Amino acid sequence: MPFLTSAVLRAVWKINKAIQRGVAADTVKELMCPEAQLPQVYPFASAVYQQELALLQKQQQGELDQEELFVAVEMLSAVVLINRALEAGDACTFWDNLVNPATGLAQVEEENAQRYFDALVKVQQLRGTHRGFLSWNDLQAAVSQVNAQVQEETDQVLAISLINEALDQGCPEKTLSALLLPAAGLEDVSLPVAPRYHHLLVAAKRQKAQKTGDPGAVLWLEEIRQGVARANEDTNTAQRIALGVAAINQAIKEGKAAQTERVLRNPNVALRGIVPDCAKSYQQALEGAAAKKHRPGDTAFWVPRDMKDGTAYYFHLQTFQGTWERPPSRHLNASHLTWEEIQSVITKVTAAHDRQLLWKANVGFVIKLQARLRGFLVRQKFAESSHFLRTLLPAVIKIQAHWRGYRQRKTYQERLQYFKANLNAIITIQAWARMWAARRQYLRRLRYFQKNVDSVVKIQAFFRARKARDDYRMLVHARHPPLSVVRKFAHLLNQSQEDFSAEAELLRLQEEVVRKIRSNQQLEQDLNLMDIKIGLLVKNRITLQEVVSHCKKLTKKNKEQLSDMMILDKQKGLKSLSREKRQKLEAYQHLFYLLQTQPIYLAKLIFQMPQNKTTKFMEGVIFSLYNYASNRREAYLLLQLFRTALQEEIKSKVEQPQDVVTGNPTVVRLVVRFYRNGRGQSALQEILGKVIQDVLEDRSVSIHTDPVHIYKSWINQVEAQTGQRSHLPYDVTPEQALSHSEVQRRLDISLRNLLAMTEKFFVAISSSVDHIPYGIRYMAKVLKTTLETKFPNATERDIYKVVGNLLYYRFLNPAVVAPDAFDIVAMAAGSSLAAPQRHALGAVAQLLQHAAAGKVFSGESRHLRILNGYLEDLHHKFRKFICRACRVPEPEERFAIDEYSDMVAVAKPMVYITVGELIGTHRLLLEHQDQLAPGHQDPLHQLLEDLGEPPTITDLIGDHVATDGHEDLSRLEVSLTLTNKFEGLETDADHNSTQSLLLSTKQMLADLIQFHPGDSLEEILTSSAPREHEEAHHRLMCWRQACDTQKPEPLQRRHSLMAHSLLPLAEKQQRVLRNLRRLQGLGLVRANDCYQGLVDELAKDICNQRRHRQRRKAEMLRLRATLQGLDAKTIFYEEQGDYYNQYTQACLDHLAPNPRSSGKGKKQPSLHYTAAQLLEKGVLVEIEDLPVSHFRNVIFDITPGDEAGRFAVNAKFLGVDMEKFQLHYQDLLQLQYEGVAVMKLFNKAKVNVNLLIFLLNKKFLRK
Repeated sequence: MPFLTSAVLRAVWKINKAIQRGVAADTVKELMCPEAQLPQVYPFASAVYQQELALLQKQQQGELDQEELFVAVEMLSAVVLINRALEAGDACTFWDNLVNPATGLAQVEEENAQRYFDALVKVQQLRGTHRGFLSWNDLQAAVSQVNAQVQEETDQVLAISLINEALDQGCPEKTLSALLLPAAGLEDVSLPVAPRYHHLLVAAKRQKAQKTGDPGAVLWLEEIRQGVARANEDTNTAQRIALGVAAINQAIKEGKAAQTERVLRNPNVALRGIVPDCAKSYQQALEGAAAKKHRPGDTAFWVPRDMKDGTAYYFHLQTFQGTWERPPSRHLNASHLTWEEIQSVITKVTAAHDRQLLWKANVGFVIKLQARLRGFLVRQKFAESSHFLRTLLPAVIKIQAHWRGYRQRKTYQERLQYFKANLNAIITIQAWARMWAARRQYLRRLRYFQKNVDSVVKIQAFFRARKARDDYRMLVHARHPPLSVVRKFAHLLNQSQEDFSAEAELLRLQEEVVRKIRSNQQLEQDLNLMDIKIGLLVKNRITLQEVVSHCKKLTKKNKEQLSDMMILDKQKGLKSLSREKRQKLEAYQHLFYLLQTQPIYLAKLIFQMPQNKTTKFMEGVIFSLYNYASNRREAYLLLQLFRTALQEEIKSKVEQPQDVVTGNPTVVRLVVRFYRNGRGQSALQEILGKVIQDVLEDRSVSIHTDPVHIYKSWINQVEAQTGQRSHLPYDVTPEQALSHSEVQRRLDISLRNLLAMTEKFFVAISSSVDHIPYGIRYMAKVLKTTLETKFPNATERDIYKVVGNLLYYRFLNPAVVAPDAFDIVAMAAGSSLAAPQRHALGAVAQLLQHAAAGKVFSGESRHLRILNGYLEDLHHKFRKFICRACRVPEPEERFAIDEYSDMVAVAKPMVYITVGELIGTHRLLLEHQDQLAPGHQDPLHQLLEDLGEPPTITDLIGDHVATDGHEDLSRLEVSLTLTNKFEGLETDADHNSTQSLLLSTKQMLADLIQFHPGDSLEEILTSSAPREHEEAHHRLMCWRQACDTQKPEPLQRRHSLMAHSLLPLAEKQQRVLRNLRRLQGLGLVRANDCYQGLVDELAKDICNQRRHRQRRKAEMLRLRATLQGLDAKTIFYEEQGDYYNQYTQACLDHLAPNPRSSGKGKKQPSLHYTAAQLLEKGVLVEIEDLPVSHFRNVIFDITPGDEAGRFAVNAKFLGVDMEKFQLHYQDLLQLQYEGVAVMKLFNKAKVNVNLLIFLLNKKFLRK
């Protein structure tokens, strides 16, 4: 309580005395005293203050202090103001005082303000003026009552809205649940009547919507009550009628007419027209109706009772209970007479009885009436017959016939004479009439065509397109397409400006892809080196300064984009304009063209090199030589190299099929490494991405098949939960671990999860065989056929094991085990897979590996023999998968490559290779040329002689480049445009090469076919073309020459083909005739079939040109997508570099001195335990080289650090500080998570991890 002055205390004492005296005026006077420091007091309510404060003083059993008086007076003043506002009818003042915190009222809601006001005014009126003011309790009671009323109304409105929503959903169960809500206030709601409630309420709601015109009209509470009451009434009525009808049917079966008549008169059944005298007739008629309706074998107990609104009430004859839900149709009794059928029978019997009584009363009159009617009818019929017979009907008919004949013959003769007299006029009129009809039809047809001219044009275009498609189909599929069809599509052989632009763009994209690949490879190598350096930093093997230095170097390479450091300027080095350098460049271009197109040299060179250099050689030279298979030509040639090398290795090094699995062949390793990167990585993402992501997202996954691991995890969990050391031994054998039922239970759960997960992986793999890269599938096919050829006696099972080892174990298995290493899943920089996830993936990979290899569990894995049956079934599925994977076409068919492809290609092949790879390849070829080419006439010897000795880097690139300051000049890159030195196309006109002669003839013949209108090849070659066709040909030749002069060097055509293509039309005819005679002499064409073979070759070239354009377009799209992926990979590597940079900066910050002074803070509480106490608690296991008897002299001080979760452990022996150890709580949790039970402190003391965590939780973390 704050300090009070003597004046305040004296004023408080006076107030208490005034309250005790009981005089309201004195009390108010003392309360208004300024020395008391109380809130404002209103004198007109003095009685209220006196009464309430006296009551409070009595409750306290003593005097009130100043604070209690302040609170009480403040609340009473607020109550007085509320009473005055109620009396004055001032709602605003009332609300302001009601929500005043001094009032202290609870649960006051603003939306109920008016209702509070009205309720309190009503209470005040009921009390009258003689009862005085309303007290605080009265106000709180009124507020609570209003809140309860509002809540009740809200609940009732909510219940009505729920009922209407249930009706809209059309579900009787939901309607019943809503009707049963207590807030709805509905009575007599019964479960069996639920469908009837729903039906009647839905009908009432629909009727209300139609009546009001509001589709969203809802039923009100009174309407719902009426619907419920009507449904109950209908149910009771239907129940009574159904029970009465059942009694009637039973009486009919018993055959007692009196009993039947008695139950028919039951008022509950409400049958009409029952006459007691007709009891026997009722019995007979009802028995007949029941017999007609009887169905043999009908033993069902449910009978329907149709209502007027179309619904039915179903009554059970055995339980006498009814329902509004229709039972199954086979449960309905079809032999039971319904109320309507009984009423119909009664009506008929009663009507027959009434008629019989009527006839009996008037039988004489009826007989007399019938006799008179029959006599009248007979007399009438007789009179008609007599009258007809008396007339001359036949004569009348005959006279009429003669007259009609005469008149018709006369009219005919007159018309015939008229036509004969006017024969010419009739012919003229007929001609004019036919002309008018034909003209009208023509004009109508013309107007129709003019009105639908757009449709006519579309139809004509459709027919022309169809004709063009038919011609092209004939060109493609016909064995000998006619010349007229070939002429229509010969223009497709012309190279347009778009073709040249596309080829140039394709070359640019290929160059960019190769440079990006090299840049990313260099960046990845630097990142790997940085990773190793940081790892060594952690182990204190190198200094932090070395890491920082390499990080700065890595950042510099990021900023300079790496690839810019390796691009050699085109005006320097090999591409300078000196003759010597130009000859050296051409010699290298000839050499690398030979190596690229003749894979036998590189295949032999791989096996001539040492094993440890093969991988580096393959990645550094061969992949550069084939541009990383960036287009279909390089992909085809690279596959030829792989095939040749694999066949050579199996032929020379493999003694049995199993050697491929155990020996790790070089070619297989290189093939897998190449196709698992780039596009192969995308394939792995498509095949395994989803299933691996499912495993990573499942945080509860835990698969362990090692009984010892499961046993230790169980022990750790028990110790962590109980805080007591387990009595079970920690180190056990698998057999001892399996002896525990809990271990067996956990092992069974893990195995079931493992089988389910393995099945998902296999389904994903087997269903995605088309996503496996073509190169891997083709090499699997080559491996299979080569093994079958060399080992014909080997079983199919052994062959499939080897092929499965390539497809699964080498290609797919690493991605399953380590998806983060192959970018199968997206991982943030610096993050990695959790241990349970990696263990689960490893278990799945092991099971799939056993299935692919046909292995079973035995020996140390005897507890897994239960999986052997599943492995056998999965192995058969793997064999089917391998068989489907090997069904691929040959590379020639896949890539559409043949021996003429390089000759007809617009662009020359280019490779991008570093200077070091260029010189290294030259040196290796010189060193092993005798083994690569035993024959001295081999082209390889001639090319190596042209090159001479391997040059140095300075000789190759020039001094001005060597002094530019690059760190590694061997990484500088050059581009080589490959050419064939031994190509058959020469620059003279003799054309000794058969292939060049055939290509030149086809090209000139294609130009002749386009610009000569002859119908046959003989006419085209012998007759001259019209002048306008020659002029059109001349314009095309001029345009072609202009385009060739503007093309870059890689796209320029060969000079011999270019020269022949620009000849005039007549000279081309002469050259073609001369070439045809030479080709006929060589047996390549025949004149007796009008050189149809040459026309067929042109048709094939047209088709191949179209396929080439399509493949070029697809290849450009693929290269652009590859560039995007490479850019994304570059960004990822840059993020890795930034992450490493941040890490090293953090290391520097930690090594820097702490700028904060170590002030005198409050000392943290610490724990002191002797080693003996910790040994007794189970936390300490042992201390090396110290007997247990000395444990009481060792003291461990555990002090919490400034950072949460850090503890300083200080060991003392005989009071002397020995060693200190920083303990991290997160490290303990990680060790516990990984299943480590015992850890070392100070490299001497062994402690139980679980019990140490329990101790820290209990003493420091309050867990």
